Parts: sequence; C-alpha cells; structure tokens
Amino acid sequence: MPAVPVARVRGEPLTWVPQDLYIPPDALEVILEAFEGPLDLLLYLIRRQNLDILDIPIAEITRQYIRYIELMRELQLELAAEYLVMAAMLAEIKSRMLLPRPAETEEEEDPRAELVRRLQEYERIRQAALDLDQLPRLERDIFQVAAQPPPMDQVRPLPQVELDELLRAFSQVLGRAEMFSHHQVQREPLSVRERMTRVLEALEGGRQVPFGALFTPEEGRRGVVVTFLAILELIKARMVDWVQAEVYAPIYLRPAGEMAQAEDGA
Repeated sequence: MPAVPVARVRGEPLTWVPQDLYIPPDALEVILEAFEGPLDLLLYLIRRQNLDILDIPIAEITRQYIRYIELMRELQLELAAEYLVMAAMLAEIKSRMLLPRPAETEEEEDPRAELVRRLQEYERIRQAALDLDQLPRLERDIFQVAAQPPPMDQVRPLPQVELDELLRAFSQVLGRAEMFSHHQVQREPLSVRERMTRVLEALEGGRQVPFGALFTPEEGRRGVVVTFLAILELIKARMVDWVQAEVYAPIYLRPAGEMAQAEDGA
C-alpha cells in the first residue's frame, strides 16, 4: 500500500516529515472575539459563578480578570486600553477594601458601588440590545413597498386604412381564387349591382364583416373582381366604411355612419 503524502512541495508529494523542520511559535494565530469590552468580560465572570452583582468578591474576580489578560498576552492578541484600565480599577478597589478604616471616621461609601452601577447599567443595555435583535426584521430594517400604478386608461384611435392596404388584401383573396379552376359550359351573368346588394345584406344590423369573408373564391377570378368592384362602389358612395384595429391588422367592412344610424332608427 503506497504511503499517503503529508504535503506537496513544488508539486511533488512528500511522504515523510523532515527532521530539521522548524515551526515558529507564532505560526498559527487564533483570535477569538468573545467579549465586546471589559464590562462584558467582568459580567461574564460574575454570571459564570452565579455571584451576586451587589456583593462582588473583588479579590476572586480580580484574580480571574488578570488571568484572562495574561492569557490574551500569551496568545499575542492585541489588548485594548479599556481592559488595562479595568484591571487597574479592580486593583484599586481591592486595595481600598484591604486598607483598614479609622473607627472615628464617618461611614464611607462602598468602593464597589461605582463598579456595580456601571455593571448594572451595562447589563440593562446589553439585554435591551438582545431583545431588539430578536424582533422581526420586517417593518424594522426592511419595509415593504406598496405603490399603486397610476391609471393608464388610453383610447387608441383606429388607424386610417389606405388604398394600398385594401389592394394588398384584395391580392390575397385573388391569390386564393386562382387556386380554384373549373370549366363551365355557360358563363353566369355577373352584375356589380347584384354584388353591391349582397354585400349590404351581409352588413345588415351594423355588423362588421372581414374583408376576405365577402368573396367566394370558387367563383374564380371574374367573380372575385366583380365583388371587389362592388365594394369599391359602396365605399365611393359612402355606404360602407373599412376599419382596421391596428396597422397590418385584418380589414373589416361595416355600414357607413349615416347608414348605420338609419338602420338603428328603423
């Protein structure tokens, strides 16, 4: 079984540890940011031993506090000035409590009173910060936006139908009529007037009929041409209008304005 390499040096596997390998003591540094300040550390030491904050054993707390600072120095962590100031304050309180007090002097204030006051104030602020952090983020840091769009009621005018578009639609119908070829012994008489009547009958009641629906491709080229001429005559006489929903949309035929009003009145 091949040996498992412990490392790779310049791409080559290294299966053994060199005997002259020197590892400096500060090769690995671990920085733990467990406390936010000296008061946080002091409060942690008090709560860990379930001590009464109003009756702090200064000697024991000072000893543990100094031990923590020495540990931070051994780990080569940068100490903030506040930690050293708190250590000096604890040492001062400890010395004041150890000094004997003259019997004839008045009752002196407890040297721990100022420290207890600061600890209690810090604990209230810290608990308030924890309570705020438990609140939902919505409506605190994040706010929903509810904006209604403005009304967009727009009336689009119908585009004007040009003659070339009508001719283009007619050419499409004519192309479909070319597909039907038949032989007739007799030619049926085709009348433009008769086709005009047929177109007006298709538009009765104010209906709109597609342009291509008015043609019968089976009649052949002659019948389609006659129907187209009948439509042009009706448009010329202003009896029929052509409309279009938008550009290049299908063309529809409908009764002209005066004719449609007359049918509605009837």
